[in-house]
Amino acid sequence: MQENKYLGVGLGFVAGYVDTVGFVSLFGLFTAHVTGNFVLIGSELANPSHGVLIKFLAFPAFVAGIVLTRLLLIRLQGKKQATLGPVLGMQITFLLTFMILGWMAQPILEADTWAALSAGIAGATAMGVQNAASRLVFTDIAPTTVMTGNVTQLVIDLLDYMRAENSGEIRKRINKFLWPVLAFGTGAIGGAFACMYWQFWSLLIPIIILACFIPWTASMQPRS
Repeated sequence: MQENKYLGVGLGFVAGYVDTVGFVSLFGLFTAHVTGNFVLIGSELANPSHGVLIKFLAFPAFVAGIVLTRLLLIRLQGKKQATLGPVLGMQITFLLTFMILGWMAQPILEADTWAALSAGIAGATAMGVQNAASRLVFTDIAPTTVMTGNVTQLVIDLLDYMRAENSGEIRKRINKFLWPVLAFGTGAIGGAFACMYWQFWSLLIPIIILACFIPWTASMQPRS
């Protein structure tokens, strides 16, 4: 469906953008996935410098986003209500919190101040929501927050396609995985430049993108 393509592009852009803003602003914090934070925690423990606490706290915050999303969906599905809009609304709420707390914390000279920690927690929670939603709600599109699996599948399919195994199924998978990967990369670049000029106010861009999807998804979401 064309709607799934647009949704995958939008959510991929948001994930790359927010992840980069967190990384640039909060001493290398990854908000969209926990793998990078595990690596950074290991590095910090082996060679202590600064910023390890915010990376430790990002994990339970990320988990909290997943838990909140699941509980929200259970409640909505129990009442036979649409789920896409409320999930996007919850992510927007945490991104707004991330933006406001980050703005209040400026200038951020240390990663372990309460304001910086609170901002990082809000950002990680917001992206925990998106990660959970990709498994529970947006099941028809490729994952939009972690690109490793997407790139792996895309390379395999492109190779098979070039070997003349251009079946309709392969073309569909290429179309499914290509656009979120490109959108994530574009979002990462855009987030880096926007953060340089607007600091945490740059988060208004992904917030607006998600807000635009809410009325649009209402027409494509069957009530469950």
